[in-house]
Amino acid sequence: MKIAKNTIELKNSLPETVTLIAVSKTKPQSDLIEAYEVGQRDFGENKIQEMSEKWEHLPKDIHWHMIGHVQTNKVKYMAPFVHLIHAVDSLKLLKEIQKQALKNNRTIGCLIQIRIAQEETKFGFPAEELSSLVEAAKQFPNIEIKGLMGMASFTSNQEQIRQEFKNLAEIFSEFKLVKPESTILSMGMSSDYQMAIEEGSTMIRVGSKIFGERN
Repeated sequence: MKIAKNTIELKNSLPETVTLIAVSKTKPQSDLIEAYEVGQRDFGENKIQEMSEKWEHLPKDIHWHMIGHVQTNKVKYMAPFVHLIHAVDSLKLLKEIQKQALKNNRTIGCLIQIRIAQEETKFGFPAEELSSLVEAAKQFPNIEIKGLMGMASFTSNQEQIRQEFKNLAEIFSEFKLVKPESTILSMGMSSDYQMAIEEGSTMIRVGSKIFGERN
């Protein structure tokens, strides 16, 4: 019952303002059930096909979070059930989410991904494009912009990571002046979630500290 123990300890260590997403990608359904049975309801996947298979077989009160990069042609497979799409990084993707949400008679929650890392490989909008994107999103009635997300650079430089979190938290503060109903700032993973919380994160994505290292 190590997964259950890890889940309980982690949840108990978090402030009440922080939502824990258990990153369950590549893990068997039995592992998710073990976390589910001690109260975990939010699970994160980065492949839509794997998430869909788990959704079909696992309890229907689970909130499924798509935390990976999303290809527009795959949105239709998760539109019937996805709770929150974390990494919205293009207007084209928003348009497709709106189209599929409307088809399924749903409103789908989304987070706008802001590029805070200094690595070229990270997806996301430049911060200066955020206001025009929010304006464009007003034409999508089946999308609810719930907040922002960002991924720090993959580096051992702790000061750099902290500064990137600070930058995103400042952007989020300004964003909330325009959209006060947006309450989610998703930043922080297994290696840096404590620092992310110190800098204002309200949602963390943690896998290995719950399920153990991936093969």
